[in-house]
Amino acid sequence: MSDATATLDTQGLMCPEPVMMLHNAVRDMAAGELLQVLATDPSTQRDIPRFCSFLGHELVEQNETDGVFHYLIRKVG
Repeated sequence: MSDATATLDTQGLMCPEPVMMLHNAVRDMAAGELLQVLATDPSTQRDIPRFCSFLGHELVEQNETDGVFHYLIRKVG
């Protein structure tokens, strides 16, 4: 995920904080930029894809390594 413009580290935070922080971070990005999100809350596996779908952003990549969930999100529009 080295192509990310920025990284949002929400490790240790629980719902709804990761998605609230994601919403604020995406708002400050330019269209086409990539944001890497790191999270430890399992509910982000549901919430972040829904966030992207609802707001029309592209979830480029989603995976989990050693209990850390990694997301790569491209801002659209």
